[in-house]
Amino acid sequence: MSRQRLRRSSKDRALTGVCGGIAEYLGISSFVVRILFLFVPANLLVYIILTLMIPDGPTSL
Repeated sequence: MSRQRLRRSSKDRALTGVCGGIAEYLGISSFVVRILFLFVPANLLVYIILTLMIPDGPTSL
């Protein structure tokens, strides 16, 4: 059984790939994650923390 891990996206990134990585992990559109992220209180601080905590995804060729 393969366990999917939360990683920043290497394909779907606008800035650092946090929203794209969350969308890939949850299996939803990254557009939805980005819209939902706008409503998170202190979203800039949360985004910076997630960027530092979530590892980078594998690069694709």
